[in-house]
Amino acid sequence: MKSTFLLFILLGVVSGRRTPLLRGLPATRTVEENAPAGVSIYTFNVTGSPLSSGVVAIHPTIVNSNPLTEAFAIVSAGDLVYRIFVEDSAGRTDLNTLTVQVADKNERPVFRGNMAIQTVRIYVLEGMPPGLIYRVNATDPENGELKYSPLPESEPFWVLENGDIFSKKKIDYEKDPHCYFLNITVTDPEGLNSTKTVNINIINIDDESPYFTTKQRIYRIPEEQSPGTVVANITAKDPDDEDSPSRLFYSIQSSDTYFSINPSTGILQVTGRIDRDVLPLQLYPNISVIVRVEDSPRGGHFSEMEITIIIGDINDNPPECNPSTFRKEINENSTAGIVLLDLRNYCKDIDVDPPNNLFSFTGLSGFGSNNFALESTESGRLVMTESIDLENPSNPGVEVYSLTVRVQDIASPNYSNTIYIYIRIKPVNEFFPVFSSLSYEFNVPEITKVGSSIGKVTARDADWPRSVITYSIVAGGGTKDYTNAFWISPINGDVKILAKLDYETTQKHFFTVQASDQEKTATASVTVNVLEVNDEEPVCSPNFYSFQIPVSLAVGTNVNGFRIQCQDRDSDPRSFRYFIKEGNVNNHFTFSPMSGSNTSRLILASPFDYESGLDTKWIYRLRVCITDDNLLSAENKVTHLVKTGTVTLSIRVIPNPTTVTTTTPSFTVVMKRENLYLDSAWYVPFVTTLGSLLLLGLLGYLGAFLARWLCTHCSPAPRADGTPLINAPEKKKPKKELALKMVKLNTVFDGEARDPVTGKMYEFNTQSGARRWKKSNEPLQPTAAVHVTSSATGNGDQETDRAEVPSKKETAEKRKEPKAATRHSAGPSQAPGQDGTEVPKQKEEPEDRELPSGAQQRRH
Repeated sequence: MKSTFLLFILLGVVSGRRTPLLRGLPATRTVEENAPAGVSIYTFNVTGSPLSSGVVAIHPTIVNSNPLTEAFAIVSAGDLVYRIFVEDSAGRTDLNTLTVQVADKNERPVFRGNMAIQTVRIYVLEGMPPGLIYRVNATDPENGELKYSPLPESEPFWVLENGDIFSKKKIDYEKDPHCYFLNITVTDPEGLNSTKTVNINIINIDDESPYFTTKQRIYRIPEEQSPGTVVANITAKDPDDEDSPSRLFYSIQSSDTYFSINPSTGILQVTGRIDRDVLPLQLYPNISVIVRVEDSPRGGHFSEMEITIIIGDINDNPPECNPSTFRKEINENSTAGIVLLDLRNYCKDIDVDPPNNLFSFTGLSGFGSNNFALESTESGRLVMTESIDLENPSNPGVEVYSLTVRVQDIASPNYSNTIYIYIRIKPVNEFFPVFSSLSYEFNVPEITKVGSSIGKVTARDADWPRSVITYSIVAGGGTKDYTNAFWISPINGDVKILAKLDYETTQKHFFTVQASDQEKTATASVTVNVLEVNDEEPVCSPNFYSFQIPVSLAVGTNVNGFRIQCQDRDSDPRSFRYFIKEGNVNNHFTFSPMSGSNTSRLILASPFDYESGLDTKWIYRLRVCITDDNLLSAENKVTHLVKTGTVTLSIRVIPNPTTVTTTTPSFTVVMKRENLYLDSAWYVPFVTTLGSLLLLGLLGYLGAFLARWLCTHCSPAPRADGTPLINAPEKKKPKKELALKMVKLNTVFDGEARDPVTGKMYEFNTQSGARRWKKSNEPLQPTAAVHVTSSATGNGDQETDRAEVPSKKETAEKRKEPKAATRHSAGPSQAPGQDGTEVPKQKEEPEDRELPSGAQQRRH
């Protein structure tokens, strides 16, 4: 119990005198808690002053309370009697105190939060696992321990004593109620309670898969349906959409090109051509389609159903034959009744089911169809009714017969196709080829050109049509040099020669030709008579000859004993005629006899005259012609064939030793020869090069040593004015002059000539002029080139080639070669050669030298 002290103050003046007094106060009174407003707690009186007339100008009021509260008020009961009411108003101080004691009373629990003022709505998702869904909160004014309980107890919820509401299971919106009302009662320890209602609403979620309501799974349609044809109407429902129309989406999951489904309505329709007659439908006419229904276009819950569509066959294809055109060959005179073609083996109808794939053969027609027939309409076998002979005059001569046959469906609409048949009557080779003659003879001149036609053979064949005959040589026709001297055209029988014919070798050729029609053959003999013609040239021996003669050779002398001997295989030896066609300048040479013999000698017809300048040519190159027309008259020489042989002679005139050669400008032949070595003799140039390098090194060393010795022992001469030499480098000038005089000479003997007196051969060096007799077993050293130097001359159009001739002085030098080889030093005008022979220096021109035969050599 709690006490409240009230202080009352009387405000106002009574009749202008002192303040009235409160009667009945202070006092103490008790009131129960939660007493309703307006309950009288205590009554006191206000007593006015005796001086007053009893009128209170200011009524009593509550000026303070402890604890502070506005739960009390003073209400006038009449005259000066006042009552305190519990009211919520402002108060003021008083002069006396009223103590109100509040007596405690047990009150009902009070819900807090939203439950205190309204029914609480709780929303729970379906499928949520069991657990806490809400907590109820209430208070007890006496702060007692409260307990909570639900009503009724059979709901799928239970409430703990602390006010927690739990779900007992997963709630399925499609199976369980969508809304629950729970009466929650809270009770204090003394049994007082309060009750509020909790409304639990189940929220539907998309947790169910749609299901098909269409029960049919197999459909049948014929093939070749147009696009857009409806096959089936697939329907489905979604359990989540019981209270509203379902919004489902349809699709085909299998890879299918024949059908499509409307995603909103589920109508299955044809989209592509369906041909029952091609693979894979030809073997498997059932098409399986997997249809899926979803409750969301982006992957929600779905269900699938497999439906089977059976494609039926219709007669939509004509029978076809492969090939549709036939080409058949049969031999002439074939027996009637033979089967040519079995058309059913080549024809078929690709329709799958009978009678759509059944057909027959009818309507045989075309040129020559009376010779053929169909065995039956069902079999399609084509037979020949009459034999055909191409050589028979009554036969029209036709080799190819053109036929047509119709192949047609038995079932409606009776499609058909046409078969084209070409029958060629193959000729039979019944006859042998026959030559126009059993033997042929051709006359051919021996000068006939290779490749020329010399004759022709022909053969025929009685078969119809005419057989192609080919010709060939099967035997003979060869010579000692050629296996096949003749060739025959395989097409027209034209005979040609492949090799030159020679009457002198073979006068007749025999060979056998064959005519063939690819199966049968016939032969004929051919004789080729070779006609003699003057086609051989005279052949003379020797056909080339080179020799030397002295300038003093007497006229009428057989030059060097030269004799020419000729022969001609197709001419008489008396038919030869000799003449010099080119090179016989001043007609110094002739032949004897000039005709009528196969042998003739070269004769000097006129002497040489070099002193007067009439003759300037020392080398004569004669071109001698030998013809075989000596026995022919002048008229026959024009018409007959004349052959000419040739012989080339090279004659060098050697001047006499006593002849003084004039110094008229002339040409000098200088022959330069080089040593050449075989590849196998690789060591020769190696040894030569190494020796040369050693020799050069030795000479260089000796030169340097000599220069140092001269500088050391020879003092320079004093100048005329007595001025000493102060330029030291001047001392080296003698050394330079000495080095310039060191000349290496090549002493290889690179030329050779014959001594006209003794007839012996000698060798000479074209640069140094060294001479020596040639050994009989030593070959001439090879030469690399011939260098000709020329001097001014007035006869530019005449040949002035001349060989150097050794002099008598050279002969003496040659004889002294063994002694000269032992010498170790040379004079001012000579230098030692590589082989020890003394040779003059290049800058000095030697005097006349003696040749081995005493002849003089012209100076360079």
